Amino acid sequence: MEYRQLGQSGLRVSVLTMGTMTFGGEGKFGSVGHTGVNDARRQIDLCLDVGINLIDSADVYSAGRSEEILGEALEKRRNRVLVATKARFAMGDGANDAGLSRLHLVDACEASLRRLRTDHIDLYQMHEWDGQTPVEETMEALDTLIRSGKVRYIGCSNYSAWHLMKALGVSERKGYQRFVSQQIHYTLQAREAEYELLPLSLDQGLGVLVWSPLGGGLLTGKYRRNQKQPEGRRLSGWGEPPVLDENKLYDIVDVLDGIAKGRGVTVAEVALSWLLRRPAVTSVLVGARTEEQLKTNLKAINLVLSDEERAKLDAVSMPPLLYPYWHQALTATERAGAADMSLLAPYVKG
Repeated sequence: MEYRQLGQSGLRVSVLTMGTMTFGGEGKFGSVGHTGVNDARRQIDLCLDVGINLIDSADVYSAGRSEEILGEALEKRRNRVLVATKARFAMGDGANDAGLSRLHLVDACEASLRRLRTDHIDLYQMHEWDGQTPVEETMEALDTLIRSGKVRYIGCSNYSAWHLMKALGVSERKGYQRFVSQQIHYTLQAREAEYELLPLSLDQGLGVLVWSPLGGGLLTGKYRRNQKQPEGRRLSGWGEPPVLDENKLYDIVDVLDGIAKGRGVTVAEVALSWLLRRPAVTSVLVGARTEEQLKTNLKAINLVLSDEERAKLDAVSMPPLLYPYWHQALTATERAGAADMSLLAPYVKG
């Protein structure tokens, strides 16, 4: 297993992270999975055996049940892993049961600690932006949680670039602890993060954790052109991620399939291997509905694609340059920095 530094922190995390959204299966999360305590223990065993040292959850997953199962499954071996969780979404019907206010964050942290059966959270992530709470209030509350010993590091998830830069600016100005990472959606089928989120991470020294790296099953090979869709999240009304160009999706799957057959591996392994070596990416979350799916996903750490294979995948999935990036590619690359070129380099001729 390879370990990478998480942003500018001293924390080293495995390049694969175990995701636990399948734990519990309560409410709408039933369409994702129904992993109980015994199966969770077996999945954690598999992950520990290959060297994974980070497990990710969220309070909203199955209304807290995911954290409860993780806490029970980690009994007597909590010190072997780093535990990450998230807060922001509604955990009740009250007016203050959601958001990133000081009140909600402190209450949410205490509740997560109880469910996880631990005295600290290694990485506490803001699950989504809250545009109605002052950023200063959020960052001060997180700073307090770190100084109290209940949280070790903080991160965010699903922020836009300006949201994230605003939070980093407040931390610097006020002397608060800053985010060390962001957790984002990023796949061959959804490369929007390359416009700003990945260059921002390179420029500001943030770690990048990738959620749903197989696009909710889109990049596993089970969804094919002109074929009836199999059972799974996409038929359950989940709706994440959106497919903006179905023909392009199937073109990507065709290239993945060709590489997979040539290597004697699965389509999923190829898709994960591509992600693991993208600029700024620190770790990729892998979860599964079944133990067999998890075993397949874990094999990705052993697959290194050739330059030719990566070039094929880059070409078939390349997103169009939006403004102002196409203008920068045409006129400004002689003064571009490394973060700029992480986006612009493939589009610059010569």
